[in-house]
Amino acid sequence: MEALLPVLKSHPGPSILVCSLIFRVAHRLLQRLPVPKVVKQDAFRSWKWKNLSVSMVHSLLTGIWALTCVVVWPETLSDIHSYHTPLSYLLVCVSTGYFVHDAGDIILSGHARGSWEFLLHHALVIWCFLYALYTQLYVAGAVIALFVEINSVTLHLRLMLKLAGAQSSSMYRINKLANLFTYVMFRLSTQFYLTWFIIHNYSWLDHGGYFLVSMMVMNIMILIYFYRLLRADFFPRRYAGQNGMHNNNTKKFISD
Repeated sequence: MEALLPVLKSHPGPSILVCSLIFRVAHRLLQRLPVPKVVKQDAFRSWKWKNLSVSMVHSLLTGIWALTCVVVWPETLSDIHSYHTPLSYLLVCVSTGYFVHDAGDIILSGHARGSWEFLLHHALVIWCFLYALYTQLYVAGAVIALFVEINSVTLHLRLMLKLAGAQSSSMYRINKLANLFTYVMFRLSTQFYLTWFIIHNYSWLDHGGYFLVSMMVMNIMILIYFYRLLRADFFPRRYAGQNGMHNNNTKKFISD
């Protein structure tokens, strides 16, 4: 790992592209796995299932990786500006490659208009991570930001269960509680901790204004999504149709 780090640091752009291609290969391989029949019957559901499968791999990999980095190197939590290790730098590189791949998948598959909020999120993340990789600053902050991927595991599972029409299953009921817990513990808490750090140390942070604006935009997005999540899973609207579909709009159904 020590030998790999100089290569990554001297060529972050190509390294990101390699990681992106690896996720593309994973996308191809995951298509060989069995898919629920109801998913195969709808083009959008079929694409979304494939997209979520890769996202699930990324979340499992990077969420556990990020937590491991903090447990092994606690300095990551306190020295967000300057501290990083070879493994944490590689983590940010791998994750950036995923977000590049996912943004490309959304755009090239023709779903950019219906997934604009994901593209906005990805653009903010990619820019922040690129800054960290090229300047070697805020790498620890990027690692902490990846705590949200723990929650993304339950979010992705929730959507995949909805795609499969399994909202009435015991797995969905258990997952929605786990999803609520991880959303608060790993997504909201992480975002607010990073926001607090930037505000508290704003006077001396490099490009603190840009990162503060980026965090505020993402905070607004995750609060809106949290409201939608609570409304859909815990306070469903009375006029919701079968399987929670509103006006038989599959895309709206999946987004809630």
